[in-house]
Parts: sequence; structure tokens; C-alpha cells
Amino acid sequence: MRGFLLVRAIFVIVVVYTAALIRPIDGPFVFSAALGLAVALGIVAAEARLRDAAVTNLLGGLLGFLVGLTIAKMIGTALFWADTANTKVRFLHGLIIVVLPYLGAVLGARKGEWLEPAKFLSLFRDARPQKRYRILDTSVIIDGRVAEIVEAGFLDGTLVVPQFVLKELQFVADSSDPLKRNRGRRGLDILHRIQKMAGVEVLISDLDFPQVKEVDMKLIELARTMLGRIVTNDFNLNKVAQLRGVEVLNINELANSLKPVVLPGEVMNVFIIKEGKEYNQGVAYLDDGTMVVVDNARTRIGRNLDIVVTSVLQTTAGRMIFGRHAEAANGLEAVERNGREDTGRRPRPAAQA
Repeated sequence: MRGFLLVRAIFVIVVVYTAALIRPIDGPFVFSAALGLAVALGIVAAEARLRDAAVTNLLGGLLGFLVGLTIAKMIGTALFWADTANTKVRFLHGLIIVVLPYLGAVLGARKGEWLEPAKFLSLFRDARPQKRYRILDTSVIIDGRVAEIVEAGFLDGTLVVPQFVLKELQFVADSSDPLKRNRGRRGLDILHRIQKMAGVEVLISDLDFPQVKEVDMKLIELARTMLGRIVTNDFNLNKVAQLRGVEVLNINELANSLKPVVLPGEVMNVFIIKEGKEYNQGVAYLDDGTMVVVDNARTRIGRNLDIVVTSVLQTTAGRMIFGRHAEAANGLEAVERNGREDTGRRPRPAAQA
């Protein structure tokens, strides 16, 4: 900072000394020195303002000044026929030379941000909003939940169904296995239902990649080509696509994120459906499919039961809740509490002699 102040002081002294030496104003040298001081201080003030300006603004101001000066010179050349001896013509010519460079410098400095590479390239791009493509996988179509998500409006953009996915669905629908055949037909029905939804754009893509054999890899290549996202519930496809830099919308992850949060110690009511793997366990399911394993509930199969949550296990495949029968837990706590009280009231054994 001190270095800048020293340089500015030297600059002011040099300008004042030069003005006093040359004497641009007739009369005592004090008037010329005062003029030099005023000019030097003005230049220092302008330098202080320009120091905080962006480089793009400075470059824009310089380019605008040069463009304005060039236009003023062209206008002056075009008016060669005018009478330069006339004071009005000379004033107009001088005004053009001063005003146009000034306007160019001011406008160029204000619009200098357009010299940034990103904004400059945006001038040559399509200003219309880009479409967002959502490429449907075979598994997510057969799953069927995507239809409810689209109908609720949580999956926006253009839904893309590749031809190779349709072929795979048709192959499954024509299978001799009744289970596979029903799943394939269900997937075709889901697509037909989505196409009938109002405000939903469905695109059947003919893009194919003959050099790629696996359907999952074709989906990844199609997502790269269309700059879209893959909609799936396949865990392996999700991981492979993320490793290859393709964004994925996983229906299972969405379903898990929408499940209610349960903390240990909370009381909930469940319906015991079947026996658990461990001794005296019962198994229940919540409305969202979450499995609840309950201790001391084997004898309560087929009945509603109030349980106390003991722990929650979150895995990549889903979530499991562990709990125990509330009444049994309260009875056990009462027994333990009574046992501690009896131990406290029990007389101490007499000391042996």
C-alpha cells in the first residue's frame, strides 16, 4: 500500500513540475502548476475507480471507445463536402468526435460482462428451453409405480421409451412362463396408461447401438447421447450408470425416502402376520412394505399389537424395524424394578463371628 502511495506522489510531482516548466497557461508559473496538479489528481482519482473495475468492463469500455471513434471518423470523412470554415459545422464535427467515443466507452463498460466466454457463447445457442429426457428402463415399466409418479406430476420432462426396451417387453409378454408373460403384459399396459395421461409427452426412440449387446449398456449410451436421466429400480444398473457418469432416478430410493421416520422408543400398532425366524418372534408389515420383526409376539399372530421400537436397520434393499411387545416390555420392566426393590429391602446377613 505504501508503495502505491509513493508512486502516486511521484506521479503528481512530475506532472506539476512538467506543467510549471512548460507553462501551458500564460502568466505566472503558479497557474500552470495548479493546472498540472488538477490534472494529476483527476488521473489518480480515475485510477482509483478503475482499480476495482472488472477486467471485462475495462475491455468493453476500450472496445466501445475505439468503435465510437471509428464511427466518428467515418462520419467526418463522409462530410467532406461541408464548409469547414463555418463555425456551426466545426462545432458539429467536434461534437461528433467527442460524443460518439464517450457513448461507446460508457456502453461498452456497462455491457462488458458479455465478453465473458460463457455469456459470449450463449449468444450463438438456442435460447429456447432444452428438453429434459427421462429414459424408462424395462424393470421400472414392469414395476408399475412409475405410472402413479408420472400421474402425480413428480416426474417431469419427456418420457423416452427405446425400441429395444419395447422389444424386451414384447419378448417377456410372449414367454411360455405364465409369470413372465403376465409381467410383460403388465408393462405394456402401464405404457399404454402413461401415453393416455394428459400433459405427458412420451417419445418412442429409434436410436439403437448395434455394437452394444446388453440392454443396460444401451440405456447408458442412449442417456449419454440424449443428455437424459435413466429411470429404473435396478440396483446394478443404478451403480453402473453412476460409475459411467450418467444420472439415475431410482424409484426404490424415492420410495425409501418417503417412508415415515421411526425412532427407537416409539410405540406403534402393527398386525402380526406370521412367525419370525428366531424363537418367539412375529413378523408384521407396514403399509409401505417395511418389515417389522417383533419379539415375544409369536402367540399374537393374526392380531393387532402395540409394540415398542428397539432399533431400525437401513440397508440398500430397504428398511427393517425391530421391536418388542409393549405389554411384555412393561411387564419385564416391572419385574426388574420389583426385583431391585426387593433386593434393597432384603436384610443383610449377620456378620460371622
